[in-house]
Amino acid sequence: MALKVKLLQYTPEPEKLISAAAKLCYSSSGVDDIMENLTEEGVEKFLNMLMSFGHQSPIEHVSFTFGVEGVSRSLTHQLVRHRLASYSQQSQRYVKLEQFEYIIPPAIENDEVAKELFIKSMEESQKSYDEIVHRLKLKYIENGMKEKAAEKKAIEDARYVFPNACETKIVFTMNARTLLNFFHHRCCDRAQWEIREMANEMVKQVKEVAPILFKAAGPSCVAGPCPEGAMCCGKVQEMRELYLKNKL
Repeated sequence: MALKVKLLQYTPEPEKLISAAAKLCYSSSGVDDIMENLTEEGVEKFLNMLMSFGHQSPIEHVSFTFGVEGVSRSLTHQLVRHRLASYSQQSQRYVKLEQFEYIIPPAIENDEVAKELFIKSMEESQKSYDEIVHRLKLKYIENGMKEKAAEKKAIEDARYVFPNACETKIVFTMNARTLLNFFHHRCCDRAQWEIREMANEMVKQVKEVAPILFKAAGPSCVAGPCPEGAMCCGKVQEMRELYLKNKL
């Protein structure tokens, strides 16, 4: 199943709102007039000033909500480690997976034997899930439980056989500061391929709606030195070319 990333919603005029918050910090303006006289030039000036000062709290006032599908549970296990965010993921407790989709890593896809073993494992997981659901459901019904409730209770435990490769769908919201931090870690060449692909697609979409705010979005090395030390990928110039010149 192909990766799909969609920017569902975001704070209207995000760069203008951040600039208004910054204006309140650095001028005598009150709340009644901080949104006034913010030209495109003024907005860019405020945002550049914030970034140069390292003053990032004003960018927390805007948020971005993404819908993602065609990703694995392995990816979402990594995603939710970014704690300053809100998540809503498709439930395996309430959704019975009659035939679960799964994500095949490229390295496995390109190895005929590995792919055959991988697919066989996925098929066995589905078969085991179906059999466990059937057995538990019958047992609960025999004990007096209604059919719908019995099935729901059965799939709660049967889902334990599903692998990390199992496809899932998720909606999540991050403020801009958290989002930039997410890009620093997950656009990095050392991030796992799947979450890096998702992060890169997110970068492209937020740059369309807030190009000034996210002009240096990407791995940490785009706007500064690589923090990976001896583990640096050695592609700093290549990364800057990709992200600063929007060549993703």
